[in-house]
Amino acid sequence: MKSLEVLHLETNKLQGEIPASLWNIFTLKELYLNRNNLSGEISNIIQNSSQCNRHVFQTLDLSYNQITGMLPNLSTFRSLRMLDLSINQFTGEIPQSIGFLNELVSLRLGGNHFEGDINELHVTNMSKLVLLDLTDSSLSVKFDTTWVPPFQLFRLGLGSCKLGPRFPNWLHTQRYLWYVDISDAGIDDFVPEWFWSKLQHIIGLNMSCNSLKGTIPNLPIKLTNDYNAISLGSNQLEGEIPTFLTQASALDLSKNKISDLNSFLCTKSATTAMLTLDLSNNQITGQLPNCWKHLKNSLELLDLSNNKLSGKIPKSIGTLVNLQALVLRNNSLTGGLPFTLKNCTDLVMLDVSENFLFGPIPLWIGENLQELIILSLRVNRFFRSVPANLCYLRQIHFLDLSRNNLSGGIPTCLGHFTELGEREITTYEIVKGRKITSSYTSLDIYDSNVLFTWKGQDYVFWNPEFLLKSIDLSSNDLTGAIPKEIGYLVGLVSLNLSRNKLDGEIPTEIENLSWLEFLDLSRNKFSGKIPFNLSKIDRLGVLDLSNNDLSGRIPWEGHLETFDASSFEGNLELCGEPLNKSCPGDKTTAKPQEPAVHGEEDNSVFNEALYMSLGLGFFAGFWGLLGPIILWKPWRIAYLRFLNRVTDYVFVTVELNIAKCCRWSES
Repeated sequence: MKSLEVLHLETNKLQGEIPASLWNIFTLKELYLNRNNLSGEISNIIQNSSQCNRHVFQTLDLSYNQITGMLPNLSTFRSLRMLDLSINQFTGEIPQSIGFLNELVSLRLGGNHFEGDINELHVTNMSKLVLLDLTDSSLSVKFDTTWVPPFQLFRLGLGSCKLGPRFPNWLHTQRYLWYVDISDAGIDDFVPEWFWSKLQHIIGLNMSCNSLKGTIPNLPIKLTNDYNAISLGSNQLEGEIPTFLTQASALDLSKNKISDLNSFLCTKSATTAMLTLDLSNNQITGQLPNCWKHLKNSLELLDLSNNKLSGKIPKSIGTLVNLQALVLRNNSLTGGLPFTLKNCTDLVMLDVSENFLFGPIPLWIGENLQELIILSLRVNRFFRSVPANLCYLRQIHFLDLSRNNLSGGIPTCLGHFTELGEREITTYEIVKGRKITSSYTSLDIYDSNVLFTWKGQDYVFWNPEFLLKSIDLSSNDLTGAIPKEIGYLVGLVSLNLSRNKLDGEIPTEIENLSWLEFLDLSRNKFSGKIPFNLSKIDRLGVLDLSNNDLSGRIPWEGHLETFDASSFEGNLELCGEPLNKSCPGDKTTAKPQEPAVHGEEDNSVFNEALYMSLGLGFFAGFWGLLGPIILWKPWRIAYLRFLNRVTDYVFVTVELNIAKCCRWSES
């Protein structure tokens, strides 16, 4: 390939080191090896490059690989225009010699493990630079407050760098910024007014996760781009939202101190094509605005959770016919769900939990909102039965009706929840427009989340549409048995039916729920035995069957052996190892003997008496003779003298008898 100038091998599954022979192509100008699994030391890669082609080499893209090492001296690549080494495993400091690349237009080094400082000497000769991205590194950016950069940037990425605590004043010189990411940069300062005026050209702005203070001025500016995203979440901004921000396609002002919403939406001049509006975790008070008509043809996501809103949900919210996610969690809203919401047929997430809403659960939820993936009505005052119409929600992943006043039985049509009957994980996006993507930026503006309760503790579960398949009907007044159709929901991860008045036996079909990780049936009136095959659910991490009327032996094998007594206590008739309580029949009994005849019984009594008397006689005689001899010395001496005399007498008697016998034989 003696004349090759451009080589594209990106987005494959290549691995190993970059071969040295590749650098022998003297005419090579552009090399794209990004998004592979290449490894090796960056210093070896540069050393292998030919001295003959360095003067013509213009583009090197090694991003999204596993290349390691410290950044070497690149000053010999004097023609280099684009250098992308982002998302690798580089370490160490960035050498100041990189500043000699005065032809550089684009520099991306983010997503590595670089450390140390970046100052003016690194970039002072880069007058042609339009893109600088050092996002997601541990670098400290130390530009002097009076420094005037030699370049005019289109894109600046310094997210997660140490940029603060003062707001970077040198941005005042940048006239053509389209994208700015200075999120999580340690800035603890007021945003100067001159910076807000630069938003008219912005496609993407991310200043979240700092400590920005003050109010946003209501400037008479027009955003010139049709599609833009602005993220200012997790700061200390306060006051009203200026009306010029209604022109943003996606606006994130969550976790601030915003106090008013009406002036933002209800001003006559407010016309918008906004797709995403996230004002969660603020201090917004009063009633929900009744002027949603400005957003009726555009808004796809509305999150006003964790504020201080009160009153009823206005009927005009039903004019948002393109709405895909409505999150009003943890406010003080009252009344019922407005029937106009049935017009929002594209809803995939409806979360109005932790309010004071009341009334029966509307039938139109199941009939009209059949695209729902997440439905959370928890901690309200809904009453009557769980409508069977909810079984029309075939796409549902997360159903939470807990802590209401619902009564009656659990619908037997649970098997109609098609997605809960699938073990495969289906990928959904809650809001199609939440990710702002262009050739200059890709900015995630919103991640869905729900509250997930276990044993009285609330946990925030992010992106539940991907992983969590759950049904929670706990803390109501439900009665009757668990429908056997529960066994069809083989993809279920969590099932919570605790704190109701359910009875009957636990259905054996529950063994089909092989993906189950959470099972809480506590504080009901379940009876009968614990299904033996419950021990075969290997994924089960939390089990609570306490405070019921269960009986019999706890099946103590398989995965059930990992649970302690707290999972079973409060069932008086349960027994087994975890409760340290024996079951009937655990103790072995003696084998009964055959009855003896009358004669055999008499002989048995005689033999026992004989053996006993012999034993007592031997004991008395033996110790009566030897006891005094052993314990009293005079008796011992007398006894030995007696034995000597007896021995002498016997010996003399024997000798005399032998002598007599000899004389008789001789005569």
